[in-house]
Order: sequence, then structure tokens, then C-alpha cells
Amino acid sequence: MTGNPWAGEVVLRLDGRDQVAKLTLGALAEMEAALAAGSLIEVVERFEAGRFTARDVIAVLVAGLRGGGWQGSAAELACAEIGGGPVEGARVAARLLARAFALPEEASCGGSTGPG
Repeated sequence: MTGNPWAGEVVLRLDGRDQVAKLTLGALAEMEAALAAGSLIEVVERFEAGRFTARDVIAVLVAGLRGGGWQGSAAELACAEIGGGPVEGARVAARLLARAFALPEEASCGGSTGPG
């Protein structure tokens, strides 16, 4: 299974099953509240600077998984087996944030937004 990058989707292998994750507006609000962040930009900046915590990764992943339809909790995710381990979990979280805030021309191939 692959996620649709143009729709902001990323796939996370969780307990041997692929799960689609996507940061919807509701998921972003949930993540912001869970992290008690001053702003979403603050969370993005922590990831860009490599200053994120395991708590940040779990919050982003839970929000993204819920945006993709998963019904689990942060406690369930913390106990789950992530394909690729914690490093892959952090990569998926970073991809989710990048795709949630990418402009349409940044998500397309070669920067083109359409024909001609």
C-alpha cells in the first residue's frame, strides 16, 4: 500500500499492517493540543531543527493515523510495533508535517502545476 503524497498521505507499517496517515485540520488541532504547542509552526521548526522528542513523534503519528481513519490511542501506538522502528516513526512524522504544509507546486513533479 502506498499513500497519495498529493493528498498529504503517508503510510506507516503498524503491527504488520499498513496504515494510511494524513494530517487533517482536526488532526492538526488534536496534535497541537496534545503537545501544548504555541503554534503548529513551533512543532514544524522542532522537526526541521532535529529537536523533536519521542512525545512529539507519537503526537504527530497519532494525529496523522486518526486523520487516516485509525481509531487507536497514543497508549496503543506506544505499545505497537512500528515497521522500521523508532527511526522510521520519526521519518513518517516528519513526512506528515512536510506534506501537510507543502504548497501544491512543491508537491508536484518538477514544480509544474499543470499543462503548458
